Amino acid sequence: MSESTYRPGEHPDLPPPVTTTGVIGWVRSNLLSSPTNIVMTLVSLYLLYEIVPPLLDWMLLDAAFIGDNRDECRAKADGACWAFIAERFRLFTYGFYPAEHRWRVNLSFILLLAALVPLLYDRMPGRKYGLLYAVSFPLICGWLLLGGFGLEPVATDQFGGFMLTLVIGVTGIAFSLPIGIVLALGRQSRLVVIRWACVSFIEFIRGVPLITLLFVASTMLNYFLPKGTVFDLLLRVLIMVTLFASGYMAEVIRGGLQAIPKGQTEAADAMGLKYWQSMRLIVLPQALKISIPSIVNTFIGLYKDTTLVIIIGLADPLGIGRASLADTKWTGLSTEVYLFVAIFFFISCFAMSRYSLYLENRLKTGHDR
Repeated sequence: MSESTYRPGEHPDLPPPVTTTGVIGWVRSNLLSSPTNIVMTLVSLYLLYEIVPPLLDWMLLDAAFIGDNRDECRAKADGACWAFIAERFRLFTYGFYPAEHRWRVNLSFILLLAALVPLLYDRMPGRKYGLLYAVSFPLICGWLLLGGFGLEPVATDQFGGFMLTLVIGVTGIAFSLPIGIVLALGRQSRLVVIRWACVSFIEFIRGVPLITLLFVASTMLNYFLPKGTVFDLLLRVLIMVTLFASGYMAEVIRGGLQAIPKGQTEAADAMGLKYWQSMRLIVLPQALKISIPSIVNTFIGLYKDTTLVIIIGLADPLGIGRASLADTKWTGLSTEVYLFVAIFFFISCFAMSRYSLYLENRLKTGHDR
């Protein structure tokens, strides 16, 4: 049938032009859509050409992966000396945790991954039981890492490296969200005492740098405790980091709550739902969905701020690296240390940001799929 014989409205759909779909379409719409984008794309390609090949040469092609000291690395290659990282890898990973008990750290990490699955993926079979396990995970992990009840105790001053970063980051993330929700709801409470208590706490936390709170936790707090009282330094840091993140999380959640139309709560009242029922079933799910990008940004900021504990003497990855560079065999290799730590944080933070995008698409937050 010729094209002229189709009746109006009955012409079959034709495929879109090849130049508007696939890789070609993506390049045209994202990189070549305007003269400004074309110029920026060309400049970016030039910068990548100037930066990436030399960086790859230094990091991989001209790098030394085996050697007992810096001089051997320099004799073998002109690039990075990854032999230093290889020799100190266990120290970077476990800190000073006793070697014979490091299986407990490995098991804790595996159990952490298992606890994240029911939290992050709502289609997991038997998710209800998985959530119960996730709630109990902090107690299990604390028992494994600290010992007791059949396990040999390990002092927290032996925690260090990436293990310490994960302990502080995961603890702060896990506890700051529920505390932040309570603070956000308290700030909107009709009870004056509760409202002003929450407002005072949030404004104080947002007005004081985290490093100041860490100094208070490490030094000044002992002056306010009874004589002879022993308050573990890592526990003090965990409390301060969690409270600090909770203050910022409360403001993020409050922004989501304010975005919910008042008609939602009025409809819940009309249905006879009590305050906590309407919050749990109607208001909070919508507020949290709206706040997903800001919540993840707060988590990422908290995770990166764990490096501040180096100031108060805890052996995080940067502290381990700085101590390792004091060895005369490896002096002058600070670039390798900072790059290695930066790659670790980039992978962790990038994974969190990608999950945030997945969750936004899954819940249709901010746009329709």
